[in-house]
Amino acid sequence: MEHHITLPLTREKASAIAAGDTVYLNGVLYTARDAAHKRLVELLDAGKALPFPVEDAVLYYVGPTPAAPGQIIGSAGPTTSYRMDAYTPKLLNAGLRGMIGKGKRSAEVVRAMKQAGAIYLGAIGGAGALLSDCIKAAEIIAFEDLGTEAVRRLTVTNFPTVAIIDRNGANLYVTGREDYLTRGKP
Repeated sequence: MEHHITLPLTREKASAIAAGDTVYLNGVLYTARDAAHKRLVELLDAGKALPFPVEDAVLYYVGPTPAAPGQIIGSAGPTTSYRMDAYTPKLLNAGLRGMIGKGKRSAEVVRAMKQAGAIYLGAIGGAGALLSDCIKAAEIIAFEDLGTEAVRRLTVTNFPTVAIIDRNGANLYVTGREDYLTRGKP
């Protein structure tokens, strides 16, 4: 199934998405990689506000390259998601509803996703230049000292993703492989 989602990603919107669905995102999402995640969790642990509204937010695991003259952003391909797994449950408990990256997630993250009604979306690695075309605005909003890993506010249009893990814990990396093995090789 194909979905065109206008962000923020509410629990209701997330509940309509199943593993394997194509999801196009429109609106505002935020970027954060491991160094930024560490700081975000430190803020939560200290009882301080995050630099963006985390409730129903989507985080894109990306460290974009610098923008060339006249561009909004450089290449913006996904990074490997498991590097954020140690921090993700706390962000999900704070209201985070979606994540975009590539690769597997830990069992602990999947449990926290199910509890939070959150989803994990995959973006195509190696297609960062094409994905950056969907980014219409980019602004650093926190941790500028982290350079490419600073937290950014991105405005996106028809940003293409695939639902990898849905709110029920169904995992395309598992079901897709099982389907392939059941059907046999082409």
